[in-house]
Amino acid sequence: MSIPSTMHAMVFHGPGKKSWESVPSPGIQNPTDAIIRITRTTICGTDLHILKGDVPTVTSGRILGHEGVGIVKEVGSAVSNYKKGDRVLISCITSCGKCEYCKQQMYSHCEDGGWILGHLINGTQAEYVRIPHADNSLYPIPEGSDEEALVMLSDILPTGFEIGVLYGAVKPGDTVAIVGAGPVGMAALLTAQFYSPARLIMVDVDDARLEMARKFGATEVINSIKEDVKALIQSTTKDGVDVAIEAVGIPATFDICQNIIRPGGHLANVGVHGSPVDLQIQNLWIKNVTITTGLVNTNTTPMLMRTVTSGKLQPEGLISHRFPFSEFTKAYDVFANAARERAMKVIINNDVP
Repeated sequence: MSIPSTMHAMVFHGPGKKSWESVPSPGIQNPTDAIIRITRTTICGTDLHILKGDVPTVTSGRILGHEGVGIVKEVGSAVSNYKKGDRVLISCITSCGKCEYCKQQMYSHCEDGGWILGHLINGTQAEYVRIPHADNSLYPIPEGSDEEALVMLSDILPTGFEIGVLYGAVKPGDTVAIVGAGPVGMAALLTAQFYSPARLIMVDVDDARLEMARKFGATEVINSIKEDVKALIQSTTKDGVDVAIEAVGIPATFDICQNIIRPGGHLANVGVHGSPVDLQIQNLWIKNVTITTGLVNTNTTPMLMRTVTSGKLQPEGLISHRFPFSEFTKAYDVFANAARERAMKVIINNDVP
C-alpha cells in the first residue's frame, strides 16, 4: 500500500493547545531519509512539558512525539541498512554518525540531528513519520519481539539508564534514591539493578506509583507529602545517599536530591526543567559532590535491546493503558492525569495492514 497524501497526527498549537487532525503525509526530503508507518507509539513527560510551554523551541504546527516502532515504507537512495517492509525501533535521538559529536557518541548533540523529532521536526505521534539519517537513527526489531516493550527503548530506558544510573555512577552496595516514580524514574529503578545497589529508595507523592515501584525492585519507598524525606534518609544512612537521581524536573524534587546526598555522592539530574532551581552551592561545595545533567545519547540502546529481547529486562510491565490511534486525545487526557487514572506508560496502537 502506498503512502496516502494525508494522515492523522497530534499537532501542537501553542502552550495548552493540541489537536488530532488531518495533515499532509511526509515524503523523502534527503537521500538518507526513511518514511516509517507508525504501528505503536506513546506519550512522554517531555510532551507534557512542551504543552506547558517549557520548551519554547517547539513551534505551533509541530507534530508531537519522539518514540515508537513501525514499518519502513520508503527509503532514500543513500539508505543501505533498511528496506521497505522492515520492522524498526525509532530512536528519540537522530544521529548523522559523522560529525564531531557523533564520533564521541554524544548523539544528542549531533550537528544535523540530536533531539529533533517532535521538537524541531515533525514527530512520531502520527500515522507516518520521516526519519532523517535512517541508517543511524533506527534499530532493526528481532523476529518475535514484543514491540510494546521495545517502545520503552525509544527514550525512557536509555534515558533512565544513561543519565540516571551511568551518570550517577551507581555501583554495588550503594544506597540510591530516585526522586520521581514516573516512567523515567521507573526506568532508572529497573536499570540500576544491573549494578546490585544495596538499597533502592523511591520517592514520590503518589502511593499507587510507590506501590508499583516496590514491585519493580525498590527496597523502600517514601511519600514526600507524608514524610520528611531528608530526616528519614539521614536517620537510616550514614550522612545520606550515595546516589540521588532527580527524575521529575521541578525545583522541589531537585531540592530533595541536594539535601539527601552524602559527601562524595553523585546527584544525577534527569528531569526536564522549565524553570530555575536554587542550587545550594554554599552547602555542596565542601562535600565533594558530583552533579550531572544530560540529554540521552542512546548509545546504550543496542545493549538494552538485548536485555529486553532476552527477557532479562521486562519494561512492558510499565504499560498501564492501551489505546487505538482513534483515541489519541483520550490517551493524552489519561496520561496528563496520571495520579487520578493510575497511569504509568500508555501505548497507542495503529494496527492496520
